Amino acid sequence: MLRVTTILPKGHNLGTAFDTLVLEHDERRVRRKLLRSARGAEILIDLAQTTTLEPGQGLQVEDGRIAEIVAADEMLYEIRAGEPGHLLRLAWHIGNRHTPAQLEPERILIKRDHVLKTMLEGLGATIANVNEPFFAEHGAYHAHGHADQGHALLNRR
Repeated sequence: MLRVTTILPKGHNLGTAFDTLVLEHDERRVRRKLLRSARGAEILIDLAQTTTLEPGQGLQVEDGRIAEIVAADEMLYEIRAGEPGHLLRLAWHIGNRHTPAQLEPERILIKRDHVLKTMLEGLGATIANVNEPFFAEHGAYHAHGHADQGHALLNRR
């Protein structure tokens, strides 16, 4: 098993990765976790606090090699509305159900859930199945622990 010693920023230019870690949205949120690379290597990450790994970052392991983070394609719903105000209302309903969502000017992406799909269609949304990487917003309680003094909105990813 390989142990992570350093998380390298995107564009680190420290050489070619020996392997990749293809991770879904939920899998990229880590503190202590055993990850399996695309080639089957076991890589242990053990951090002082929870962090979100971003595509393009590198995990440098104890022997100096680097594994690159890649966002996996996920089965999502693409939600669209006829006008911006309608899309805002749909976003409110999604947020009211504490559902992770990727918010964009023209669409919202959520993980597939037939109950939410039925609700959103009932609210007039247009929904399509898509397969692509998912980059949901992290809620206020995910940016910091509940007891932290910092304000979550000031510490966005």
